[in-house]
Amino acid sequence: MLTTLLKLALIEARAVGTAAQALWLIRVERFDLYLLDASLPDLDGFELCRRMRAFDQHTPILFFSGAAFEADKKKGIEAGADAYVIKPDLDGLLGSITQFVSHAENATATIIPFGRKMFSPPFSFEPAAA
Repeated sequence: MLTTLLKLALIEARAVGTAAQALWLIRVERFDLYLLDASLPDLDGFELCRRMRAFDQHTPILFFSGAAFEADKKKGIEAGADAYVIKPDLDGLLGSITQFVSHAENATATIIPFGRKMFSPPFSFEPAAA
């Protein structure tokens, strides 16, 4: 569902179903932003963030999660995320994505949305024609 929303906002997205898939994908492709959820099927989202940040110190990481406590937001930022948006704040999500991607050098506007409700195996959407 999130990838459909991003497509409607003219954002190309790649979705994965597991943390292992995400970690593999960031090693073989370049992205402008990583979009994570705190609750994942095979690894804590905060740990995934730490591992992604250890591999890639520059690409922004954005949490979009239902884990809404201040402690959750703090954990996300401490794990290496650049921002934390609480579901279902779609305006905040799209605003944050736009902000980070517009500041990326050589932006390709390719984003990984990741969460346990995402589809597996990975797939991608092409941006809609303007």
